[in-house]
Amino acid sequence: MQRTGYQDPNTGGYSTSLSSAPMIGVPNAHSPGRIIVGLDVGTTKVCAIVAAISLREPHTMTILGVGHAPADGLSRGVVTNIEKTVRSIEKAIGEAEAQSGVKIREVVVGIAGDHIQSFQSRGVVTISNADRTITQEDVDRLIEDTKKVHLPMDRKILHVIPQEFIVDGQDGILEPIGMSGVRLEASVHIINGLVTAVQNIYNCVERVGLRVRDIVLEPLASSYAVLDDEEKEVGVALVDIGGGTTDIAVFEERTIRHTAVIGIAGQKVTDDIRKGLGILGDQAERLKREYGCAVVSHILRDEVIQLPGLAGRKPREIQKSVLARVIQPRIEEILEFAYAEIKRSGYARHLSAGVVLTGGGSMTNGTRELAEEIFQMPVKIGMPMGFGAGLVKEVESPVFSTAVGLVLYAFKHHERSSLLNYVEEPIMEEEIAGPVMEEPAVIELEGEEKGSVFSRMKEWFEQL
Repeated sequence: MQRTGYQDPNTGGYSTSLSSAPMIGVPNAHSPGRIIVGLDVGTTKVCAIVAAISLREPHTMTILGVGHAPADGLSRGVVTNIEKTVRSIEKAIGEAEAQSGVKIREVVVGIAGDHIQSFQSRGVVTISNADRTITQEDVDRLIEDTKKVHLPMDRKILHVIPQEFIVDGQDGILEPIGMSGVRLEASVHIINGLVTAVQNIYNCVERVGLRVRDIVLEPLASSYAVLDDEEKEVGVALVDIGGGTTDIAVFEERTIRHTAVIGIAGQKVTDDIRKGLGILGDQAERLKREYGCAVVSHILRDEVIQLPGLAGRKPREIQKSVLARVIQPRIEEILEFAYAEIKRSGYARHLSAGVVLTGGGSMTNGTRELAEEIFQMPVKIGMPMGFGAGLVKEVESPVFSTAVGLVLYAFKHHERSSLLNYVEEPIMEEEIAGPVMEEPAVIELEGEEKGSVFSRMKEWFEQL
């Protein structure tokens, strides 16, 4: 059997995984097609989105169901309690199945956490063909060469994202296949994470009775939901403020140039409110969502908020401005860390499209205005997009950016033909538009690599 792989059409990145098995599920009885499920296992919430691809209109996706549940058992994006995480996933998947009428079998899962690291690497190969024409095999060999870097035993490569190819000293090449040359080089961005952190997510999903189709870096997934090609071309930074982590991705010339994960996010804001006001955690979260403001000076009407008393004590009252004075310093800190990462990338002066904020942490009033002051560039709130029908209104919130992005990532990265053979009921030939390509074989591995989600290689280098 042979390794197969593919290139990200939006970022140019190569993703590693171990199976070309189906995306998920049973076809919807009323709308024949294939099912994709994105599973966002976050620090504060678990979200599952079920979407269908129509066979007759393969570019159309419909949201069939949404399930979400409070997350328990995770800290800063990393699993700390298997049993609690499994229960949260079960609840979210159960809701998504009930709403969509689909029996979920496989999911595409997002990964974050401050264990994620990235760095630049280079590789070079010699073109040995008689006519010196660069082929797919040459590109495959080159990508493998870029991965020959020293990594600790507890870390594994998640994504290899080409920045550019160089043929005989000529740089700036995005598609080298078919060109003539003797020496082929590449500059790539390598994203890696802790093996144990990824395996724990993998174990939790398996405990629920599901298979992991792919594991995707969350800021990369979110970029599919909230950024368009024009922004990626002229330069944009995505800042996804979640519950436990703030994820950053910098794009220029339609390729991802820098990634980072910061271990402080919206949950820290909630903790500050809880400790500062002496209230319970769920009360602090409600205050943040209903009355929170990230800029004290933006409060025009300083209304009084009533806090419930604890253990039979009398309710207390605070002013909205007091709550804002608790919230503002932490959001400033989060944004300043994000800005430091953007500057560290070296692309801060190349972001003509500015910054796009998304994630639940971006929904606090005044966060966009505060970000504009800190970043000194245009800032907008990114809303998920890319679906044409179904429960679109239900996911039109930054909270769902990662889950929506996981579905779109899977949709854009897998050949439609590879989805046709993986259903529990046969599909009539007349339902399939266009020829059916042979499904890529699954490589069998031995030892510790067997069953690892990282070992899959998808079809190399689709046209950008």
